[in-house]
Amino acid sequence: MNEEHPLRKYQTLLLVGAGVFLSTMDSSMVNVALPFIMKSFGAPLRTIQWVVLIYLLSITVTLLFWGIVADRFGRFNTYLFGILLFLSASVGCALAPTLPTLIVLRFIEGLGAAMLMAAGPAIIRDVFPQHEIGRGLGLVGIATSAGLMSGPVVGGILISVFSWRAMFLACIPVGVLMIAGSVWVIRNGRSASVSMSEPAFDWRGALLWAVLIASLVLYAHFLPRLPSIWKMAGGGGLALLGFLFYLSETTRKSNILPLHLFPKSYYHIGLITASLSFAVLFGVLILMPFYLTHIKGLAANLVGLVMMAVPLTLFVVSPTAGMLYDRIGSRFLTTLGLSICTLALLLLSAIDQITGLLPIFIALAMLGMGQSMFLAPNTASLLSRIPEVDAGVTSGLLATSRNLGMLAGAAFGTMIFGAWFGYFSAGEELSSFRPDLSGPFISSLRWTLLCTAALSALNVLISWQRER
Repeated sequence: MNEEHPLRKYQTLLLVGAGVFLSTMDSSMVNVALPFIMKSFGAPLRTIQWVVLIYLLSITVTLLFWGIVADRFGRFNTYLFGILLFLSASVGCALAPTLPTLIVLRFIEGLGAAMLMAAGPAIIRDVFPQHEIGRGLGLVGIATSAGLMSGPVVGGILISVFSWRAMFLACIPVGVLMIAGSVWVIRNGRSASVSMSEPAFDWRGALLWAVLIASLVLYAHFLPRLPSIWKMAGGGGLALLGFLFYLSETTRKSNILPLHLFPKSYYHIGLITASLSFAVLFGVLILMPFYLTHIKGLAANLVGLVMMAVPLTLFVVSPTAGMLYDRIGSRFLTTLGLSICTLALLLLSAIDQITGLLPIFIALAMLGMGQSMFLAPNTASLLSRIPEVDAGVTSGLLATSRNLGMLAGAAFGTMIFGAWFGYFSAGEELSSFRPDLSGPFISSLRWTLLCTAALSALNVLISWQRER
C-alpha cells in the first residue's frame, strides 16, 4: 500500500470524485432529456431508449476489462484516457446531427465512463492507507450523490434555456480541470500500479461475457416484434452462450469471475439484490420524466426538480445506514430498504392525471430513501468478508451488477410500458402522444409500476435469505 503525502492523498480523492460526479450526473441528466430528444428526432420510444441503453451497455460489458487494463498499464494513465474519451464523446453528442450518430457517440462516452469507474476505486486503494480505505471510498459516495442530485436540475435548466444538446457540454469545465489534475498527479505523484506479475487475463471469458450481455439486451429489445420461431431461436442462442460462458469459467485456470466466492450466500445474494434494486430504480427513472412532461405538462427544469427527490435522501440516509451496519449487520437494513422501495412503487402506481406534485415527490423520495438504506450495508456485507486478494474483482462485480441492473431496468421498463401502451391505445406510439391518449398512458404506467413493484417484492424475499 502506498503512503502518500496527506495533501496529495486528498487531491487524488478530489480527482476521483470528480470522475464519479461526471459519470453519474451525465446518466441522470439524459433520463430527463429523453422526451425532448424524442421530439427533436421524431423517433419512437423503443429507438430513443437506446440513448440510455447503449451508454449502460458499453459500461457493463467493458468494466471488468478496463480494470485489468488499469492494472497492466497504470491506473492514472487509464483514468486520464477515460477522461479524454468521455469529454470528446460528450462534445460529439452535443453536435450529433442524427439519432444513430448520437447513439454511437453515447457508446463511446460509456467506454470513457467505464474507464473512470474501473480505475477510480483502485486509485483510492493505492493512495489511502489500509485503515482509511473505507473512509476514502465513502467520501467518493458523496460525489455519486452530488452527481445524481445535480443531473436532473442542471439538465432541466440547460434544456429550458437552450436545448437538450447543451447538457452534454456541461461536463467541459469539470473535465478540463480533471485532465489538468490527472497530468499533475502523473508527473508529481505515483502513477504506479502497473503490475507485470498478474495472472493471465481470461480473454475468452471476457469476450463471451460481452457477447452474452449484448445479445440479451438486443433480444429483450426486439422480443415483442419477433415471430415465434425467432423468439425460440433467440432464447436457444442465449442459453447456448450462457452454457459456453459457464464452461469457459469452470474449465480454465484463469477466469474473469471469482467462482470460489459464489457459493457463499452473502456473496451471490449481495450481487443479485444489487442488480435487481437498480433495475427497479432505473425502470422508474426512465418512465417518470415522460409522465411529468406529457401528463403534468411540466417544463424541463421542473421535471428535473421533481426527479431530484430520488437522490435527495442519499446525503443523510447512506452515512446513517453505514453506521447502523456496524452495529446490527446487513440483513435487517437491506431488507427494510428494499421494502420501502416496494411501498414507494405501489404509491407511484396509484398516480393519475390529477395527482399533485407533492405526493409524487414524497413517493420518489421514499424510493431514494429505500435505495440509500439498502446500498451501503449491501456493499459492506460483501467487501468486509472477502480476502484482500478478491477486493478488486468484487468491487468491479458490484459495479457491473449495478450497471447490469440499470441496463435491464431501462430495457425491460420501456419494453413493458410500450407493450401496455400499445394495448390500451390500440397500437399508438408514445412518440405521437396527444392529450386524448392520457388515459392509456396512465393505465400503462400503472401496470408497469405494479410489475416493477412485484420485482421489488421478490428482491425483498431474496435479501431476507442473506446471513447477518
